[in-house]
Amino acid sequence: MTHLLSNIKIAVPEKIYIKDPETSQLGKNIIEQSIILINEEGFDNFNFKKLGVVIGSNESSIYRYFENKHKLLLYLTSWYWAWIEYQLVFETYNLPTEIEKLTKAIEVVTRSIKEDSNYSHINETILNRIIINENSKSFLTKEVDQENKEGFFIVYKRIVHRLREMILAVNSNYKFATSLASTIIEASLHQHFLKDHFSSITDCNSNEDPTEFLSSLTLNLLK
Repeated sequence: MTHLLSNIKIAVPEKIYIKDPETSQLGKNIIEQSIILINEEGFDNFNFKKLGVVIGSNESSIYRYFENKHKLLLYLTSWYWAWIEYQLVFETYNLPTEIEKLTKAIEVVTRSIKEDSNYSHINETILNRIIINENSKSFLTKEVDQENKEGFFIVYKRIVHRLREMILAVNSNYKFATSLASTIIEASLHQHFLKDHFSSITDCNSNEDPTEFLSSLTLNLLK
């Protein structure tokens, strides 16, 4: 899988960006440093002026790639979910039973993230923290319906649909498969957040990812 992933370009919906940051060293630097800066400052305090100082370039050069910081966040979240999707597809492809496929899929979308050396300009562990803390800000906006029509969230929705199909493969009579699939993903982000900030109200901790909890919940529900 590692060899295959190293030859795959993570595809982000084209309408999110003005110029593909993967096509230049400046673009890659914008992505690399924005991840670090958003993690350090939080998305609300992040802006292109601060990013320009960090990358040693004019603020205007960043606007050649992204219309605003919201579009940059959409790019980062889409890239992350596309990266997760590739792992989900490859790690479940050769598994012999539907239950094994679903169990592995839940593991992929809920586990703690390790850095992937295939993408040197993106620190996936830091990006994962941004997804846990800031993912909802990519769609909790007044423009969400229009952005949804334009396909900005297509990658995230694809993962939900893949999980839904795996759930139905285990139990074709379960009528809430789509709701369960999206709940697994969102509950994982929430439990990771609680683990880091409100440990007294979750059983997840540094030794216990949300994976076991959500796998147990799902498989018991589908019996």
